[in-house]
Amino acid sequence: MTTPALEIRNLKAWYGESHILHDVNLVVQPGEVVTLLGRNGAGRTTTLRAIMGLTGARKGSIKINGREAINLPTYKIAHLGVGYCPEERGIFSSLSAEENLMLPPFVSKTDRGMSVDEIYEMFPNLQERRNSQGTRLSGGEQQMLAVARILRTGARLLLLDEISEGLAPVIVQALARMITTLKAKGYTIVMVEQNFRFAAPLADRFYVMEHGQIVETFAASELNTKMPVLHSLLGV
Repeated sequence: MTTPALEIRNLKAWYGESHILHDVNLVVQPGEVVTLLGRNGAGRTTTLRAIMGLTGARKGSIKINGREAINLPTYKIAHLGVGYCPEERGIFSSLSAEENLMLPPFVSKTDRGMSVDEIYEMFPNLQERRNSQGTRLSGGEQQMLAVARILRTGARLLLLDEISEGLAPVIVQALARMITTLKAKGYTIVMVEQNFRFAAPLADRFYVMEHGQIVETFAASELNTKMPVLHSLLGV
């Protein structure tokens, strides 16, 4: 049996006294693209934040490539090869696009991640705008930069939070091509997505969350038969 890239068992998480996640269980195999679906407030972003140690108290088990991470600080979780792209992107306004790209350190001693040339091949817009101030980029270019920045670090497990939100269709298509390319290169990707049309063709498997719990899980091959359930849970 292959060791899962990510294995979560009975995960509970809190923000202060607010109990957000209730016994979340999910498994992601190496090279898979998995999407967390759910309405706003269902606990999807909190699940990504809990993996990174960015919530309050956590209980349960979070294994990354077989290594228990529930009690590790965030920087040590990153050094297990995890890259997190939050919804707010975190572009530094005082730095150029290329300086933003070069800023994060490598998280892996063995995998140096993508070279700048490889990233510019994947995101030609960033090469054209490499000397522009980071926050002068369009929303779509900033999103590309936020993802590209974690690809440089050597992270192989990518946690992507709503990367298509609010972007023009042409940019969303470019991000979809990026996900397909990364999957072909063997990256493991966990996406939180509200844009079902973006996520549906890309994911191998889906987990549906409601009230801080996983309520449905199914493979891409089952998508058509699960549409009535998704319509009921998500309104898609």
